[in-house]
Amino acid sequence: MIGKALSRRHLLGLTAGAGVAAALSACGSSGPGAGATATYWSLSGPPGEAARQAAIDRFNAANPDTKIAPQFFQNDPFKQKIKAAIGAGDAPTMIWGWGGGTLKAYAEAGQVDDLTDWFAQNPAVKNKLFPTSFGAATVDGKIWAMPHETVQPILLYWNKKVFEQVKAEPPQSWGDIMDLVPKFNAAGIAPFALGGQSRWTSMMWLELLLDRTAGSEVFDRVFAGEANAWSDPAVLDMLGKIQQLVAENGFIDGFSSITADSNADQALLYTGKAAMMVHGSWSYGIQESQGGDFVKNDGLGYMSFPPVDGGKGDPSNQVGNPGHYLSISSKATPEAKEVAKKFFSTVLLDDAEQNEWIKSGNVPIIQGSDKLYDTSPKGQFLKFCYDTSVNAKIFAQSWDQALSPTAATTLLENIAKLFQNQVSPQQWVDNMNAVIGK
Repeated sequence: MIGKALSRRHLLGLTAGAGVAAALSACGSSGPGAGATATYWSLSGPPGEAARQAAIDRFNAANPDTKIAPQFFQNDPFKQKIKAAIGAGDAPTMIWGWGGGTLKAYAEAGQVDDLTDWFAQNPAVKNKLFPTSFGAATVDGKIWAMPHETVQPILLYWNKKVFEQVKAEPPQSWGDIMDLVPKFNAAGIAPFALGGQSRWTSMMWLELLLDRTAGSEVFDRVFAGEANAWSDPAVLDMLGKIQQLVAENGFIDGFSSITADSNADQALLYTGKAAMMVHGSWSYGIQESQGGDFVKNDGLGYMSFPPVDGGKGDPSNQVGNPGHYLSISSKATPEAKEVAKKFFSTVLLDDAEQNEWIKSGNVPIIQGSDKLYDTSPKGQFLKFCYDTSVNAKIFAQSWDQALSPTAATTLLENIAKLFQNQVSPQQWVDNMNAVIGK
């Protein structure tokens, strides 16, 4: 069971801390020793890899006597490699992740350092970050990771040109979604793009649909480790809706062999092969960088996931990533750990870091970053995501990150089977109940 400190309720308060900029220069210890190297593993691909590399380059240029050495991996390979490396006691100095259940497992196994005292000694660092980003970094009242990068809500995107072509309007309810499915299929356009081979993209559908159907309470009970918590009628209803959408050809043909890591699902949207897509806010930057003039010419529409007819969930509720997280390996040398902490307290909080993420179409996790947005289409998108996040009554962490690694693995396996009609809704529930609390 994940402790109370990992509450899923993330109402983002965004009041800037006073005197932060001046205080940051005093953060940290006396500094790392000359020649110290900290290793850093993270995700590859646009837009994140470029921003991460730029931060490392700025740090290395400003600290020529030390070094951060990065390696970048695609999403699924990264998860496998980092788990194996940590288990073998050969983790990188800085461990990139999403917090939640995986971080809890690392903390309980003594594989990452407790950063509670470091944050207490460096209040300017903590005060500059979204306060609620620390929920997924906290286990049993202690902080085990540095929140950084961006806040990422899950949105519903649509191709405006395709909608105009079939004379359709964006869906305002689940019923509208189901009504649009035959309309787009008749026009030879897939209703939804989906990188189903990656599984976590399919998970977004379950997260949002269950919330809109039943509110947050059902997954709260799962999260708390309550026995048979998945055996709620709302879960069976949600799973049935998903399989109905699949059966009515709601997704692109062959979706189960399409990978999100290659951004093939994104390409289906901006090329007009699919009308809509449910994906994270990072999708904007991908479509902007890879979709030619699609975003530039106002081809991309976006909105929060619509309500379910008769559902109990608040449409303002949000699901996604309340932040990203860097932990320090307990096996790293003292010198490497000091390099990491200096990186945390300087480059990751500077204006260049914020502007790098804004440039890529993302909302920095730093308070007051909305003041840096311009009035361009990208600025309008960022303001939408910022407001969506701050106004969400509940901002829930993605299920595969909130749950333990064991439960998350079972979750992703059964989601793939659900979309491929290899398990019934009741079998799905039974399989998931079996790993609650494990």
